[in-house]
Amino acid sequence: MTGPGQPAAAGPGAGSFLVRNAVDADLAAIVAFEIDIAMVSFGDEAITDPALHRRRVSGALGKPGEVTLVAVAAAEPDAALGWAWLSARTNSLTGAKYGNFRSLAVAGGPDRPQLGELLLAEVLAAADAAGMTQLTGKVHAANLGMRALYRKFGFTATHLTMERRAPDAPDGDPGGAP
Repeated sequence: MTGPGQPAAAGPGAGSFLVRNAVDADLAAIVAFEIDIAMVSFGDEAITDPALHRRRVSGALGKPGEVTLVAVAAAEPDAALGWAWLSARTNSLTGAKYGNFRSLAVAGGPDRPQLGELLLAEVLAAADAAGMTQLTGKVHAANLGMRALYRKFGFTATHLTMERRAPDAPDGDPGGAP
């Protein structure tokens, strides 16, 4: 098992990438990844204000209980090619530690699947090291790539969020078919 900042060991050519803790110098790239995630998840309703995303993410960097990682090329360790964020939580009823998987995004390109797997493997290692007994994460139903990545790493679908928009809501579907 590797740790954040150590050479990756996930498949052919993995040594050409590293996963390390995210730092303030990564914020511009992280904000762009967060906006990409918002667009994939919420389309026209996505919140794309860079200042809002910067405030939200910068508060997590280096904070206890927050796993904030970036994937980088070993030859360019200052340029984030991917981003992952996991927040530690405690179940209020049982006291069990679990993780809220908040973000995973990678830059486009031929190494995209490898980078996603590398980041998720490192998040899982950090969660195990922290004693988290369960991880939860949300993914948009149309994000087939992330759904497949989750499945590849043993995640299963357990809840389905249903939405209904008021008939007069902007761009709203009045509820349509059941």
